[in-house]
Amino acid sequence: MSFLFAWRYFKAKKSTNAINIIAWVSIVAIMVGTAALILVLSVFNGFEGLVKGLYSSFYTDLKVIPEKARIMRVTEDQLKKLQGLKGIRNYSMVLEEKAMIQNGDYQSAVTMKGVDDHYRYTTGLAAHIINGEYELGDEDSPRMIMGVGVEGALGLIADRNISQLSIFLPKKNESEKIDFLENISMDTIQSSAAFAIQQDFDNKYAITNIAFLKRAMALGPDEYGAIEIALNDPDDPDNIRGQVRKIFGEGFTVQNKYEQNKSLYMVMTLERWFVYGVLSLILVVAAFNMVGALTMLVLEKQKDIAILHALGGKRSFIQRIFLSEGLLLSLIGAGVGMGIAYSLALLQIKFHLVSLPGSFVISYFPVELRWADFLLVASTVFVVSMIAAWLPARQAARREYSLRSE
Repeated sequence: MSFLFAWRYFKAKKSTNAINIIAWVSIVAIMVGTAALILVLSVFNGFEGLVKGLYSSFYTDLKVIPEKARIMRVTEDQLKKLQGLKGIRNYSMVLEEKAMIQNGDYQSAVTMKGVDDHYRYTTGLAAHIINGEYELGDEDSPRMIMGVGVEGALGLIADRNISQLSIFLPKKNESEKIDFLENISMDTIQSSAAFAIQQDFDNKYAITNIAFLKRAMALGPDEYGAIEIALNDPDDPDNIRGQVRKIFGEGFTVQNKYEQNKSLYMVMTLERWFVYGVLSLILVVAAFNMVGALTMLVLEKQKDIAILHALGGKRSFIQRIFLSEGLLLSLIGAGVGMGIAYSLALLQIKFHLVSLPGSFVISYFPVELRWADFLLVASTVFVVSMIAAWLPARQAARREYSLRSE
């Protein structure tokens, strides 16, 4: 019943045209705020999915690492049990170490990553090769796939087929004393290709075969840096994660993608909520307009309120009428705003109307619609509008009115 009164008040002509103007201004402000929130959150979703996809090309679904040491020992029995898990699509033994690579007058400090033959099927690195072919050589004739940033730092862009690069690697050292001649391994390596995934990887990593890296670091046959695991169902890693923990027991940690990239996911989450908070201020501005519109409507409908009092209408009923009026304004604004945002997002997804300036992996703003965002924005609009409508509704319910004409 209260909503019916609110609808009639909304449609009815007002004695003062300013009431209609202010009401429509509040509706437009809510519409703009709602559309802006949906579109910006959808763009964030698009970038988040894009970045996660790029990182997924380098980081696997699960990763087994030693808790304290840098090197771990893996037994044949543990590997057989790992192979027997049904949820695992593939896994790769890997090893990482800081290295210095020199090409004449050019040199670059890199993170050298040694991988086995399964690595190209465990990660998506092979799909991001832009120069050359996926070739890692063997223990005696190592070859290297490097990020394009490392390639540029070594001056290899003009001559990618250079045969000899000098590489310096630290050997495994149990003592605290470091002797350059004894503890630093010097060898040669050849560049085979370059990859371009994301700047963090392109400027940091070089990939080679693990046998060469283990020999250079003087590691044993059962010593590795980590085990990277790809799953059949990447969206549900917890079950397999528990089984992997049982295989390796204490002294090992099994990380999921989030734990391998905590800082990245934390920054993306904080940015998302920060933008949401800033754009919600548009809705707060709309709330001020709504307070003005409802306050003037209360003054406009004094006689109607007095009649309702005379007919036995309770103060709570009067209050619900104007709360419903505020809800009606917000529903119209939010509904139209969501419709506009949904239409624009679909147009961007299909036709890529808004281009992305600068050089990036894609040339347009990525957009991903999520129903959770619509629910979040709708809840925000509801809360803000109810808070804005409560004060004039409460004043309307508490005031004393008389039918007596003066």
